[in-house]
Amino acid sequence: MIEINLVPDVKQELIKAQRIRSTVVSTAISVAAISVGLVTLLAIYVFAVQTVRGAVADDAIKKGSAQLAEVEDLSKTLTIQNQLTKISMLHDQSKIDSRIFDVLTAIIPPAPNDVQISSLTIDASTDTITIEGQATNSYAAVEVFRKTIEGAQVKFTTDGNEQEVVLASNISTGDTSYGEDSSGAKVLRFTISFTYDEALFAPSSENATVVITTQGNATDSYLGVPKSIFVDRAKDLGGAD
Repeated sequence: MIEINLVPDVKQELIKAQRIRSTVVSTAISVAAISVGLVTLLAIYVFAVQTVRGAVADDAIKKGSAQLAEVEDLSKTLTIQNQLTKISMLHDQSKIDSRIFDVLTAIIPPAPNDVQISSLTIDASTDTITIEGQATNSYAAVEVFRKTIEGAQVKFTTDGNEQEVVLASNISTGDTSYGEDSSGAKVLRFTISFTYDEALFAPSSENATVVITTQGNATDSYLGVPKSIFVDRAKDLGGAD
């Protein structure tokens, strides 16, 4: 059988172009419909769902605020709770100033070099202790007191290791003057200040104790005389007749 195509080539190209146009238009309409649907869903979510959720959240906030407003002394309670959260940190950083009583127990000399403390100041900013007091045995007792402080050591444990440091440095004796105590007895008033080692009051210094050492000399005669008169014996050069 013989078929004869009576449709011109131009007509065929036109028909093909119309089909393509129809396909493109259909596709564009479908994409537009899908886009409109998505935009509609987003609009519903933003303007409906979000609005409802915001209203619910606002209502919950208002109810919570109303409940908090009914609590008595709310501001004080919140302040106390905030301070409680910092107690542990402050405790770890705070110095143990109560160890000063161990220091006094160790450094105050026994009779007859009686010393009485009238004022004691701890300056944490400069690590300085200032002691004002009076002595019944005049200058001798004050000198013994000062040398006892010089011989004081702080023993403590850090991370399981035993350590020992000198308690005081830069020891100085301030103004001294005679006076009368409440009983009318003559006493020597004095002021002694020194720089203490920071390990003394540090919370990391465990089992801290204060001990007195005078390099093997603990007698009152040693404590009552200047250290400068004690020196090592001169070496023998040899050959001297």
